[in-house]
Amino acid sequence: MFPGALNSDYSHTLEFVSNVQSIPTYQVMDTDGKVLDSAHDPCVTKDEARTIYKNMLVLNAMDQVLYEAQRQGRISFYMTSFGEEALIGSAAALHPKDMVFGQYREAGVLLQRGFTLAQFMNQCYSNELDLGKGRQMPIHYGTKELCFQTISSPLATQIPQAAGAAYAMRREGNKQCTICYFGEGAASEGDFHAGLNMAATLGCPVIYYCRNNGYAISTPSIEQYRGDGIASRGIGYGIDTIRVDGNDIWAIYAATKAAREIAVEQNKPVLIEAMTYRVSHHSTSDDSSAYRSKKEVEDWNKRDNPISRMRAWLENKGWWARGEDAEVSKTAKAEVLAAFAAAEKLKKPAIHHLFEDVYDEIPQSLMKEKAEIEELVKKYPDYYQVNEFARQ
Repeated sequence: MFPGALNSDYSHTLEFVSNVQSIPTYQVMDTDGKVLDSAHDPCVTKDEARTIYKNMLVLNAMDQVLYEAQRQGRISFYMTSFGEEALIGSAAALHPKDMVFGQYREAGVLLQRGFTLAQFMNQCYSNELDLGKGRQMPIHYGTKELCFQTISSPLATQIPQAAGAAYAMRREGNKQCTICYFGEGAASEGDFHAGLNMAATLGCPVIYYCRNNGYAISTPSIEQYRGDGIASRGIGYGIDTIRVDGNDIWAIYAATKAAREIAVEQNKPVLIEAMTYRVSHHSTSDDSSAYRSKKEVEDWNKRDNPISRMRAWLENKGWWARGEDAEVSKTAKAEVLAAFAAAEKLKKPAIHHLFEDVYDEIPQSLMKEKAEIEELVKKYPDYYQVNEFARQ
């Protein structure tokens, strides 16, 4: 056969292929939290399941507080995860040393890995305890300790980066992988195609996790593509692919766990397309009423809410009592508000951080600029509000 299509048979029919069978959506439990096939019931302990669910509630509480904080002008920007909380299931299926490349709606992954509320708040306030030293806008988290690469605003840049990092892991032979999160809107970027093709041809142990929430930033999926979602593109690149119910936390957990085994044992990429619905506005800079009705959002939230599904599953197992939600949510909100208040009181990072962490040795040109700024700050302390910045 021809080297460019080794698995293609000859045909004597003149036919243009316009469609193939639609890829099914894998589901473990229905909207009432009932497992549809006992063989797929997740093998997790009571404590593990309760921790996952509590993190969903904490994420929800944090989103409510920080969204309102932005509306009050106390932070500059924010993005919530309303309707997409089941993403936490993917984090629960990973190894702690697997490297995460996020887009910007992966706060739940960080929560599951142990990122503290104080760390979330410090980053959103860009204060002196912010791990990023105030250099990033809110929700652009990153932590070396938890193997979470710092988020960058441009769409899809993390996709080829995840392939490259995974290739390095393959060469090291440490049985680890990367996971790369992105939305269906980012799949329209050139980096998506370059990254997936690179991962497939080089045999990179990377899990590509696409959150298809139907609207990208503000564009309905029907206006984004005509093919069978994003999953069909993975097959086109020769990548093992699965589509899952993105509101079913156990479908996500099972798919990610299986994807990781393929990635690390066979040194090959896997694509997961998680079908979900963004209940929130895209960000605090968006008004989703411009492209969808309020009723549509309300109906989706009532009909298929990932938090409600998980709670129903726990109740069916006898692992969660009715009424516990109120107590846990109240405690979570109090903890969020306490961390929020503490972060708000802290000073901004010291000015000298402007010149660090790029060069091993600061060049003379930057040393000159640093001296000029120090002189200006010293000369005009009130104008530069030096008391608002940490000294060292």
